[in-house]
Amino acid sequence: MFAAQQTPAHVITDMSVKEHFRHTLAAALASQNVQAEEDTVCYLVNLLDHFCKAENLFTLTADGPAIPPLALLYAQALAARDLETRQSLLRRLGDVALLIGGVFPGSLSRKLVDVDYYIGMGGGAFSCLSDMARGSLRIRALQGVYAELSMKFQGFVDVLAEVGENSRLNSSLDTLRLYEIWAKTGSLRAAATLRKMGIEPIAAGGGLRHN
Repeated sequence: MFAAQQTPAHVITDMSVKEHFRHTLAAALASQNVQAEEDTVCYLVNLLDHFCKAENLFTLTADGPAIPPLALLYAQALAARDLETRQSLLRRLGDVALLIGGVFPGSLSRKLVDVDYYIGMGGGAFSCLSDMARGSLRIRALQGVYAELSMKFQGFVDVLAEVGENSRLNSSLDTLRLYEIWAKTGSLRAAATLRKMGIEPIAAGGGLRHN
């Protein structure tokens, strides 16, 4: 979602982003007293790293970049004709619900749904994936991860909330909202504010757009 600059010192660099997330995640798990298997910890680290690129979170629509509604992802998963597509959509649903519910709950203040909805939808998605994994050789190795994410979804939301605070991803300035404004409008003011926070916005197709 964000590309980090080299300064100031607290900003995550490209070379250390996974290391940073692993460190802050381990601290947050201990702080929140949430137990997690190593495979689940790796999944969460990779999730945070994956969504550091804007194109992995936002989908291009006729109205500009947007995060797909969870209900739409669920409907698409139900309608999928093959198991692989259904699993992929459910995983995206669970991942997005975990990220938004944990790191960016403030972005939901303007929406018709709140964090409890994201927790219910995300936990349900991972529960479905866990059930599917039992009968799938391709993703059977992830069955335990999906099961743990489903059973402890609320706890992991709290853990990611602390990771977001310690990584300055969910500041009181509502980083996600600023990014949405920049992504949709190319606002120079929003881009400048993000840079002051140590975040370099990068468009999915290249550089910054200008008003």
